[in-house]
Amino acid sequence: MPASETAPMMATGAEVILRVLEEEGVDVIFGYPGGAVIPIYDELFKQKNIRHILVRHEQAATHAAEAYARSTGKVGVVLVTSGPGATNAVTGLMDAKMDSIPLVCLAGQVPVSVIGTDAFQEADMVNITKPATKASVQVREAAALAPTLRDAFALARSGRPGPVFVDLPKNITASKAPLPSRSVTVKEETAAVTPDAQSISCAVEAMKKARKPLLYVGGGVVNSGPEAAKLLRQLAEKTGFPVTSTLMGLGAYPSSSDHFLGMLGMHGSVEANMAAHDCDVLIALGARFDDRVTGRVDGFSPHSFKIQADIDPREFGKIVKVDAMLQGDLKDTLKALLAGWGDAAAPDLSGWWKEIDQWRAVNGFGFEQDEAATASIKPQYAIRRLYEKVRAGGRDCFVSTEVGQHQMWAAQHFGFDEPNHWLTSGGLGTMGYGLPAAVGAQIAHPDALVIDIAGEASTLMNIQELGTIAQYRLPVKIFILNNQYMGMVRQWQELVYESRYSHSYSAALPDFVKLAESFGIRGLRVDAKGGLDEAIDTMLNHEGPVLLDVHVEQEEGCFPMIPSGSSHDQMLLGPGRVFGGARLTEEGRHLV
Repeated sequence: MPASETAPMMATGAEVILRVLEEEGVDVIFGYPGGAVIPIYDELFKQKNIRHILVRHEQAATHAAEAYARSTGKVGVVLVTSGPGATNAVTGLMDAKMDSIPLVCLAGQVPVSVIGTDAFQEADMVNITKPATKASVQVREAAALAPTLRDAFALARSGRPGPVFVDLPKNITASKAPLPSRSVTVKEETAAVTPDAQSISCAVEAMKKARKPLLYVGGGVVNSGPEAAKLLRQLAEKTGFPVTSTLMGLGAYPSSSDHFLGMLGMHGSVEANMAAHDCDVLIALGARFDDRVTGRVDGFSPHSFKIQADIDPREFGKIVKVDAMLQGDLKDTLKALLAGWGDAAAPDLSGWWKEIDQWRAVNGFGFEQDEAATASIKPQYAIRRLYEKVRAGGRDCFVSTEVGQHQMWAAQHFGFDEPNHWLTSGGLGTMGYGLPAAVGAQIAHPDALVIDIAGEASTLMNIQELGTIAQYRLPVKIFILNNQYMGMVRQWQELVYESRYSHSYSAALPDFVKLAESFGIRGLRVDAKGGLDEAIDTMLNHEGPVLLDVHVEQEEGCFPMIPSGSSHDQMLLGPGRVFGGARLTEEGRHLV
């Protein structure tokens, strides 16, 4: 037979899947087995190149894979079975889509011959997952298996990253399939996009004329890779511009820099929010103007010339009208902006920095911690002490969070100087994210310090992952701020619903210390300020996993807070304390 007519090499579908995963550089899969994926699990048993992490719930597999991807820049891989196995993964897929995290989810399905008959554990996962992914596809022919998987990885990592779902009928994975040559068909996603020269020129001209500029940085800078973060720092140094960040952008610019104003938005700093409101040129880099950042849209940065740089053209003008649109990878866009700026001197922004310093002096993140050893612990103080001790120790540290007040306090009080070290659920706001995310980060960085800053309610959402931590001896540190409430819900009920605390109090919590110990994990509890430092030191110095249950003041609120329907120049600094423009008044809660 002539070489051109040589028959393709054949293997089982499961073997094809494992070989393609190896080609794509996959070294870890997070999953949970079931009948429809047993052929794939059998092949996993036979090989040693790809590690499988057995989670305790499929949602946890997706969050672990998200954190693995976020902290490494690689594509996270999830393997689940059909029916409930796949439906349990939907929350994590939607979470990854909202936060632009590259995932490939491989899911078992009933054999092609019985699809549509309501067979045991059958679910129409292609249609269920379409809104939660960049693409969702079912493989119905063996010849399509390898090309489909390769395209899934190409799509997940290219353009604006995101999750891709691949539905795998059991007969496809169990029968013979060809190993064809590599073929990527997603051309529209893999084609390089560079910012338009004329748009760059327009943006640079506006930046050079600015007297009150602000760099507004989002998660797109982190997704673009470490080089983008370095280029951002160069741009800030060259221009002298202040920098603020979205929740997902934390770490893209060093929080320790004097140029960093902190996070902006609903629970952002006074100086960041006021700078966004009063600036004359706003440069949005990989940020999508979501509602938690903008507040009232028609009141968001009302006097500025707005420049938006993003790889996804669908974000331009979607929420906020912009004046200059720079489409492309953030690395390329930042290089172009730096080249356009050239050797121009930084403008005189002394007047602008004087205004910013006045807003900084308000100290919107301030709190009062009673110094008595027996005093109750403020949650902000607990995070500050944790951060100070981590920083003093000098270890590479990754922080995941659950969702709620503790998440915002962590964003406010724990500093990040490097990208990819802050792992949180931003767009979807998924309670239960942090514990499995810590698993994924620890698997990716076995020698690093990984801390899940958590609330007790969110921790219970995926508490079963203590079993995963114990099985793989992962030295994850779980730092619970325990106020026995769904804290953010309680805060809104206090401010907006006249303190009608409808079902936000968790009266029958477990003893977290005993629960941790039942998994063979070190458990600690602290109730008063005097024991906090020792407990944190014990947690950080212990070689294995630790759960530290920190009982904090139950009714502490998370401030500043932009009330619903308000703009950035109207912030609550606490119950009854309103910051409006350049003034701090005691005007009650009428803004809410």
